[in-house]
Amino acid sequence: MEPTSSVATEPKPQTEARAPQSQTQPPQTPPDSEARYQRRAAFLGNPRTKFILILAGIVLVVGVVFLWRYFASYESTDDAQIDGHVNSVSARVSGHVISLNVQDNQYVEQGTVLVEIDPADYEVAVAQARAEYADALAQASAAGINVPITNVNTLSQVSSAQAGVSSAGAGITSTRQQFEAAKSQVAEADANNTKAQNDLVRYKLLIDKQEISQQQYDQAIDSAQAAAATLAAARSNADAIAAQIKQAQSRLDQAEADLRNAGTAPQTMRVIRARAESAQAIAEQKKAQLDQAELNLQYTKIIAPVSGAVSNRTVEIGQNVSPGQEMMKIIPLDAANIWVTANFKETQLSRMKPGQRVDIEVDATGKTYKGHVDSIAGASGERFSLLPPENATGNYVKVVQRIPAKIVLDAGEDQGHELRPGMSVEPKVWIK
Repeated sequence: MEPTSSVATEPKPQTEARAPQSQTQPPQTPPDSEARYQRRAAFLGNPRTKFILILAGIVLVVGVVFLWRYFASYESTDDAQIDGHVNSVSARVSGHVISLNVQDNQYVEQGTVLVEIDPADYEVAVAQARAEYADALAQASAAGINVPITNVNTLSQVSSAQAGVSSAGAGITSTRQQFEAAKSQVAEADANNTKAQNDLVRYKLLIDKQEISQQQYDQAIDSAQAAAATLAAARSNADAIAAQIKQAQSRLDQAEADLRNAGTAPQTMRVIRARAESAQAIAEQKKAQLDQAELNLQYTKIIAPVSGAVSNRTVEIGQNVSPGQEMMKIIPLDAANIWVTANFKETQLSRMKPGQRVDIEVDATGKTYKGHVDSIAGASGERFSLLPPENATGNYVKVVQRIPAKIVLDAGEDQGHELRPGMSVEPKVWIK
């Protein structure tokens, strides 16, 4: 191998390496680290530096304290949304829809006629019920009039029967007295007849002996015949009076029967009053049926129960609807019927209570609304789920639960009906 050439390793002359330095060339600048060191040394050596550092430290501490107090003065969550009432509108009677006066998402006032059902059948039912009520009312009026008439009649019957009993009793007494007198007359006539017949026998013996005149004997015969006739008449009179006693007793029995019959007047009055009350009850029943028929006629016009926006309309003209069939929903949009349901973590509720003011940031509008905490739910949301967890079974893992809180808007908020149920919001509850 050949040795390396000396010419190749020979250094170049200094004249070729660099030119001699000029007397006017500026001095070299120190490195960056040295410059920074010099600036820091100059800053630290400045007498104001210590004051500035102390002031900055105070400002930082004050800022941290204010930030801590600010973030600790409220609780917020993004698990919140607008809630509101959803009023279902359904038919109360069946029928054929002949008019539809609203469209989807239309705002309606309370009392607005939404749907009309054909009222013809219900108008006929009203006319029939009105006629039946008029008939029942007339029958009840007639039954009511019978009550005082029957009352007067029964009282008259009682009085008449009592008078008849008294009269029959007095007649029996009088007839019996007459019968006693007649018996006395029969006894007297019998005695006179016996004497007259005995005298006739004696006069017969005397006339046979020619001791008396024929004229005397004829007078004795006449006297005997007269006494016998008088006895017969007295006996006939007594028999007649005895028959009168039986008739008077019959009249007394009839009067007593009439009195007993009149004694049923209270029961008769109760029956009459019961019939009148029954007729009145039937009239009231017919009146109730008339009222129901008129109500059914009114129900053919379905009105808005509240003011709000029509949603989820399912009814159309020509459709046959049945009672209870849902036709649409109305969502009230005023602030009184809208609230916020915020699901706070259970660890956020230690200082939260009803009445605390709330700032509600709405994603859809970008606005902030004022409100306050109305109430806090009685249980966590998982307790209202379809299949709540059973912590007593399987492995248990502690999970921070969320408790719904109801936040209502202050008066005067959302007058433009901008908020809708279901909108996402972020409430900020000021707990201090």
